[in-house]
Amino acid sequence: MPIASDASLGSNIEIPHPDLVNLYGCHIGDFTRIAAFVEIQKKAKVGARCKISSHSFICEGVVIEDDVFIGHGVMFTNDLHPRATTPGGGLQTEADWRVVPTVVRQGASIGSNATILAGVVIGVGALVGAGAVVTRDVAAHAVVVGNPARPVRNPRRSEPLALAAISPHQEVRT
Repeated sequence: MPIASDASLGSNIEIPHPDLVNLYGCHIGDFTRIAAFVEIQKKAKVGARCKISSHSFICEGVVIEDDVFIGHGVMFTNDLHPRATTPGGGLQTEADWRVVPTVVRQGASIGSNATILAGVVIGVGALVGAGAVVTRDVAAHAVVVGNPARPVRNPRRSEPLALAAISPHQEVRT
């Protein structure tokens, strides 16, 4: 798993095991740390002073702003309707689908084993709990957990929501 020549690396990047990452066609900002077994695909952007933990996958179309933490095994997606083949039965190519962009705003943190579906924006300073499945936008400074991810803290008042009063099928409003 190489660091390809078309990967744009900022200054003072820390990659302790460069033979155990797969970086190609991406941009990595200054002072970012990338752990082993991370793949960052073409046209993905990682900002400055980020920490990307092991076994994470950052696909094409993902923009991670500065000062973001990505936990172990975090998976991003970039296709809302993934298919292996075309209606005619042939294998899909890049011409057969479109990348749906995803943005992680400055200072956000994403816990281990979270899955981030295509097209969402995770707000400034937001916290995504470990194992969460993010299917819609996360407000700035919100804390979300679960599958699908739901807020457990009101981002405007920094007070916990009454979790016992939330049905698993009820939409949470903050």
